[in-house]
Amino acid sequence: MTQKDFHPYLMPLDAPRILMGRGHSVAEYGAQMLATDKAIGLKAEWERLLAEPFRGITVDGKVQENLFSLADEGFDPAPAVEAAHALLSSLKDEQRQAVGHRIDATAWRAWYNPEIPFNDHGIRLETVSDHAREAFLTLLKACTSPRGYEKVLQLFSANRYLGETYDLLNIMNEWSYHLLMFGTPSKTEPWGWSIYGHHACFNCFILGNQLVISPTFMGVEPNVIDRGDGSSFALFVSEEERGLALMQSLSPQLQDRATVYRQMEDPAMPPGRFNFADQRHLGGAFQDNRIVPIEGVCASEFSPEQRKMLLSTAEAFLEHIPDNPRRARMRMIEQYLDHTWWSWIGGHGDDDPFYFRLQSPVVMIEFDHHSGMWLTNEQPEKFHIHTITRIPNGNDYGRALLGAWQRSQSEAAGR
Repeated sequence: MTQKDFHPYLMPLDAPRILMGRGHSVAEYGAQMLATDKAIGLKAEWERLLAEPFRGITVDGKVQENLFSLADEGFDPAPAVEAAHALLSSLKDEQRQAVGHRIDATAWRAWYNPEIPFNDHGIRLETVSDHAREAFLTLLKACTSPRGYEKVLQLFSANRYLGETYDLLNIMNEWSYHLLMFGTPSKTEPWGWSIYGHHACFNCFILGNQLVISPTFMGVEPNVIDRGDGSSFALFVSEEERGLALMQSLSPQLQDRATVYRQMEDPAMPPGRFNFADQRHLGGAFQDNRIVPIEGVCASEFSPEQRKMLLSTAEAFLEHIPDNPRRARMRMIEQYLDHTWWSWIGGHGDDDPFYFRLQSPVVMIEFDHHSGMWLTNEQPEKFHIHTITRIPNGNDYGRALLGAWQRSQSEAAGR
């Protein structure tokens, strides 16, 4: 696969959008951006969706029950609990108060991925001490795989790279993210934390030896970060390559059925199928209750090798999860392989931009090449990538496990 150079698509440094941010605080920049018609409409729609009671993503509006249960999945919560307490103790009193929320707080669902501050929940990592930031990184490391930890740091670095490119480090840097904590850190009772901001959104729920990281939003623009100092890296290479290899392995008949739209912005798309904020994504911010009908082809029609490729593709998107919880997650995904659907938008040549979705009762994964936000490409290009992972049928944010735990506690109290 070739990778088009993003440099010809850089905005001039005196572009109006850049000037709106330069020399201003995040709040001042946000006030300007949130006064635009698009942002006003988007925020109103997000607030409407947030007001809905949580149900979870479904294919038809009906939640499939009894998919998720309490179990020992081999996660060791002790390092995370220790790191969380150290983080809390490193904060000032007012920061500690701002960061803490009930385990079932609606604020779980208020994450967003633009650089614009759509809300002020929690605390922003750029406002806390270096000691507190190091404590957060220890918590992050305790809840991710080694590759996952590295990947999140690369997402932070990529955000800073964009800020460096446009002299907008006041808006985009490695710490311009909200941090929230939920419940009380415990080895046995449910708790969690989240971060969100430009191109990095993580929701981490912990219950004993179980760990849920969902929803996630990870993206980058551009996807190759090269500061010229020998520390260059590229993001989402494996996710892109595995998805494309699977699509290219299918027979022409299956490729045709998997392709729900041939153009990235296809005139055949119904209203709402494409929007300026999420483009082709269906599981983005505030879409917790979205009905996402199955599309494309079912993995039951794949060859054994293609089924392995599908599982390998899914695992590439879950590499941030520690080994034992990830193995448990993959076993569940494999259990529902005959109920897993694969859909595609765009071409499937080596150089084509594309979107794909992997969807089953227990996982929904989306990959999308986007048009420019901070670059000027009007058509999707392979250097701007957004990815989303979700757990349908009510276990985003670990909600299904939380409900099961609460019922078990009620039953135990009633004996």
